Amino acid sequence: MLKAGTVLGERYEIVGRVGSGGMADVYKAKDHKLNRFVAVKVMKSEFREDGTFISKFRREAQSAARLANPNIVNVFDVGEDMGNYYIVMELVEGITLKEYISKKGKLSVREATSIAIQVCMGLAAAHQAGIVHRDVKPQNIIISTDGKVKVTDFGIARAASSNTISANAMGSVHYSSPEQVRGGYSDSRADIYSLGITLYEMVTGRVPFDGETTVAIAIKHLQDEMDPPSKYAPDLPYSLEQIIYKCTQKSVDRRYQSMNDVINDLKHSLVEPDGRFVTLAPLSDHARKVVITPEEQDRIRSDGYTRPDISQKTYTSTAAAKSGRELPEEEPYDDPYDESDDGLSGRLEKAMTIGVFVIGALIICVLIYFIARAAGLFSMGRGSDGENQIAVESTVAAVSDNGTAESTSQVEVPVIAGMTESEAAAKAQEANLGIKYMGEKESEEYEAGIIMEQDPVAGSKVDKNTTIYYYRSSGRTTITMPDVIGASLTDAQNALTSAGFSNLQVANASSEEVPIGNVISVSPGVGENVGPTDLITLTVSTGSENAAKVTVNSYGGLPEDQAVAALQGMGLIVRIEYGSSDRVNVGDVISQSISSGTEVSVGTEITLKVNNPDMNGQTGAAGGASIQTASWTTNSTLDAPSNYQGGAFRLVLQQTVDGQTVETTVDEGDYIDFPYQLLCKGAAGVSEGKVVMYELYDGDYVSRASWPVAFSSAG
Repeated sequence: MLKAGTVLGERYEIVGRVGSGGMADVYKAKDHKLNRFVAVKVMKSEFREDGTFISKFRREAQSAARLANPNIVNVFDVGEDMGNYYIVMELVEGITLKEYISKKGKLSVREATSIAIQVCMGLAAAHQAGIVHRDVKPQNIIISTDGKVKVTDFGIARAASSNTISANAMGSVHYSSPEQVRGGYSDSRADIYSLGITLYEMVTGRVPFDGETTVAIAIKHLQDEMDPPSKYAPDLPYSLEQIIYKCTQKSVDRRYQSMNDVINDLKHSLVEPDGRFVTLAPLSDHARKVVITPEEQDRIRSDGYTRPDISQKTYTSTAAAKSGRELPEEEPYDDPYDESDDGLSGRLEKAMTIGVFVIGALIICVLIYFIARAAGLFSMGRGSDGENQIAVESTVAAVSDNGTAESTSQVEVPVIAGMTESEAAAKAQEANLGIKYMGEKESEEYEAGIIMEQDPVAGSKVDKNTTIYYYRSSGRTTITMPDVIGASLTDAQNALTSAGFSNLQVANASSEEVPIGNVISVSPGVGENVGPTDLITLTVSTGSENAAKVTVNSYGGLPEDQAVAALQGMGLIVRIEYGSSDRVNVGDVISQSISSGTEVSVGTEITLKVNNPDMNGQTGAAGGASIQTASWTTNSTLDAPSNYQGGAFRLVLQQTVDGQTVETTVDEGDYIDFPYQLLCKGAAGVSEGKVVMYELYDGDYVSRASWPVAFSSAG
């Protein structure tokens, strides 16, 4: 392990270790020539004397250096210094996909699809360059702090060739393709299989094949069928499940043939989640029996077919077995399937086979006779033998006709949208169809629990026993309207926004009873169930119709609080709109909605535009007291902790909000200078909190220090 401060190649200064792999340690280093931080992979000391490992290490660098793609970790340099073989790569701050899945349990469909598309784009670039990764797994996929996905560690990748055998290049067995665990030829379609397993884990939180040993897992890849991902993720769209199935086919010919095909279907699944556009080749195309003619057999023998080596085995003839005598070693192997010479063995085998079939047919006929007799199909003792024969033939013909008609006829799909599930099941059964639940969707038209969508659509013609896929309505999401009548406009807006409403508008009306600026009524009414995006109208009092008149002055250039105080003192309702201007100071009024010198009634609403570039385009009540504009901030100085080693950092704000601890990342980067001036926003109404500093060490963020901080309202 290299110590901090070690310089490689008179250029790369080691800062600290960030991770370790099977062949190498990974360090964060400072590139003094280009003044940037990089990742340096250094071969472990136990492998430096092994020529095979050195060759593989160099091959990794040569393979990866040929790739330049935003979704692949770039390789900058390769070298050797003081016996240390190293590769210099792009430093990506973030976490591996494996860690991300562990933290979240399982990913949302949109998030998993987005990550998969970016991984496919990186691998597609590698495949175009003739490079197969062969170790695609979540541990080798990095999600950076800015959300980019990058594939790394082409440690077992090699340029694809016709004789590439993966026996010595198998990655983690949980993600290895069947051809890899078999030790056979593998190409870019092996990466497609591993990607499918990775996508399965993203959406379910688990791998499809697991076991106590690597051998047990490898056998499952070869023989077992994986559980449907929808078993662990019931809301998984049909199209994404089919993409996973196609990626993980055991036959390479039934998988996607290129990463670009996978990308196209993943993008299509985002647009049409439940579409049936993913096509799987039928198994019959890959399990067809090949018949070899006798002429071809002779040609194979004449071309130099050689029997397996039998020199180590002793075979015993039938006669010798009875006498207990072994054949001598040089006696040729007596193949019972060889029909050369007089062909006696082959003819005997055929005769025995025919005899078995004849005996079996007789037994079946006897069984059919007794079963038919017990069922009354043969009316023994009634009518002539000819009548009995006609009755039997008629019964057989009726069964045959019925079976033929049923196998070829089609039925019309009934309407099940608008029904309950039990009603739909009965309706489908009448038409000899089945139904299958696919999930729930919000609906404005259908009540909760009612079927809202079906596929195939009603009226279409389908074969009998076809399944109708349906979605059930989860109803309409609603919120109970809170009582805000009589409250000030600002308090009413805060209450409605906190309840979850997002579409508010204000109307003015005169009132003799409600004070100026307070809410007279709200529409929809108090207590009603309203959608979160429905329009909410607050009617605000402008005072009596006979209210006194006042003259508006010019408030341009005045600080916001002074202008608001003056207008409210005249009995006007003040609203604030934020903008940006170079003509006045920040916080001063830029313009006003009512011109100077205009006479208006007390209770009239006036809007002031205030210079505040950080809140440009936002609006609120006077003084910025509405929930959209109010903010609680801190300006605190953090001193350097004694245990900080100069690595990548992350500052996390912890606050208690409504009894729950809320964590927010306020800053992160490659290194931090102290003393550090902390300027950040906190939760509204929460006056205190704690900032915790984490440092990246050995691949994990470790807590280094914490500071209490105080917040105050800026609104």
